[in-house]
Amino acid sequence: MFAITWLPSCLASTAAACACSCCTAVTQQALRSSARAAWSLLFTLSIVAAWLARDFGPALLKKLPWIVRRFAGDLPDDAWFGQQAVYRISMGNFVLFGTLAVVMFDVKYKSDRRDTALHHGHWLLKLGLWALCNVLPFFLPPGVVGAYSWLARFGSPFFLLIQMVILLDVTQNWNDAWVEAGEEDGRYFHALLGVTLGAYAGCITIAGLLYHWFAPGGADCSLNISLITLSLVLCIVLSLITMHPQVQRGSLFPAACISLYTMYLAYSALQSEPRDYVCNALGARMSAASATTLTVGVLLTLVSVVYSAFRAGSNTQTFSTGGYDEPLIARHERQMEAEGTSAGLDGVAPGTASMERTSGGGSEIVPVAEEQVTYNYSQFYLVFALASMYIAMLMTGWGSQAGEAKYLINVGWTSVWVKVASQWVTVALYCWTLAAPVLFPDRDFS
Repeated sequence: MFAITWLPSCLASTAAACACSCCTAVTQQALRSSARAAWSLLFTLSIVAAWLARDFGPALLKKLPWIVRRFAGDLPDDAWFGQQAVYRISMGNFVLFGTLAVVMFDVKYKSDRRDTALHHGHWLLKLGLWALCNVLPFFLPPGVVGAYSWLARFGSPFFLLIQMVILLDVTQNWNDAWVEAGEEDGRYFHALLGVTLGAYAGCITIAGLLYHWFAPGGADCSLNISLITLSLVLCIVLSLITMHPQVQRGSLFPAACISLYTMYLAYSALQSEPRDYVCNALGARMSAASATTLTVGVLLTLVSVVYSAFRAGSNTQTFSTGGYDEPLIARHERQMEAEGTSAGLDGVAPGTASMERTSGGGSEIVPVAEEQVTYNYSQFYLVFALASMYIAMLMTGWGSQAGEAKYLINVGWTSVWVKVASQWVTVALYCWTLAAPVLFPDRDFS
């Protein structure tokens, strides 16, 4: 009887232990093979924590003596303490990723100890370091945090600029890939035409909705009308430049995609206007929405930032000339086929490690090809450091203390003009990519 009752319990315990071992092994293998995904997850947790601390943490921060000591009993409002929470978590992530960017500088091969020890390994240690960096800034005086907030105002635009460059690169590569595929299958040309027409139709549709939502009748909304009209003019101008006969790589597909993004930035700028602004009819409707609806919108914004940081940090081809896109072994194989021998000194090709092998009574040096990293680790961490700054500005309205309601992110006049400036810079960058080969024909812009 005892054996009958003991056996199922033993089997259940064994199965649970095996399941835990398997899960642990799978998790460790996933972390070793995809450090980018793991860091992206930790970064997501940080920005969610910053958002929650901004909306629900002021009561706790008011009890920290090293923060309230400077006010001598006359405490500021909750909005100030909410901003302090965001700045401190952002600062911790900036220090963490910035330090890793410096430490991982010039890592080119997977045999580098920094790859195995810091980038892909010791995740329990790195998890503790991440938690420490999110907590320690709360022990710093407000003056240090205030200095960081001003630094973030100047660092965040670089993250926006990286986003724009990535967008331009993606649209051009998309166009080139489908044009090349269309040489064998004409359906790709039809798809390009369909997406192009759809993008321009989207621009017109967005413009009509913007006039309806942000220029209501009975109010003086000349600013909004000017911004919407200017956005349409920019779309027309960049399309005309694309079709100019002297433009070498002009194509309507990238122009349509950039035009659609331009109109999206116009919408994003106008919906960032204060909710009580008379010309922001959409904002009044959003203010009346449920907390769940607003929360979903905020989470989508944060996810888009994380995805942009992940893509920008992984896109080494766009921002680097180091050649991280092709395995080093394959390049050496072709070089040896062309030259018939290794090009390095002492018969060892560059980028290889030498290994001594003993045979009989002597020994010889055997070159062993090293595997090159697939992306620039330092660039990856640097992009996340800039994204940490951008999150601080996103959640605080670029440093304005407007005291907006909970669950709202990126609302205020500063956010409006930052997005308008981003729109203009995006159009200018695209036009420059078309005009530069014409203005400087002797330079290689490939």
